[in-house]
Amino acid sequence: MASTEDGTMPPSSSDGADCRLRAEIERLRAEAADRMRLAQRRADLWVRVDILLGLPAAFLAGASGAAGLATPDARVPAALLALLAAGLAGCAGSLRSDTRRRANKRARHAWAAVEAGARVRLSQHRVVPADLAELLDRRQAALTAYDAEHPPPGGNPSSGFAPTPPG
Repeated sequence: MASTEDGTMPPSSSDGADCRLRAEIERLRAEAADRMRLAQRRADLWVRVDILLGLPAAFLAGASGAAGLATPDARVPAALLALLAAGLAGCAGSLRSDTRRRANKRARHAWAAVEAGARVRLSQHRVVPADLAELLDRRQAALTAYDAEHPPPGGNPSSGFAPTPPG
């Protein structure tokens, strides 16, 4: 067997391929962790937007109704409050913050599945190209989770992730 100048054995081609696979899986794990945090922050943002637009709209609608019924002189201010409430409600509806929040939660779960799968693969003694292929499929599913109105068929994207048997 040939050795290098420092006396160590050169890595076999399978060791080099394993290192490259592990590096790519580590890159996917880091990307998934970053995107999972980003999806969580976005979901939290859309909750706040929903509250910041919906709560004042409901309060103003109630106040305008009470003011309109109180005295005939309060009808003009009541109408202005009602218009403001309708504007806030229309803005909240056009932003679809609840839909966006749900999409970001779905994406967060999908990215968590990618990260968990990468961690499992990295903890194994040996990784194979099929491991990377499966993680790339999960990455694609996570990318499409933002656009889906309903979860993808086949159930939860984080279920059914079984480690590859050592070989």
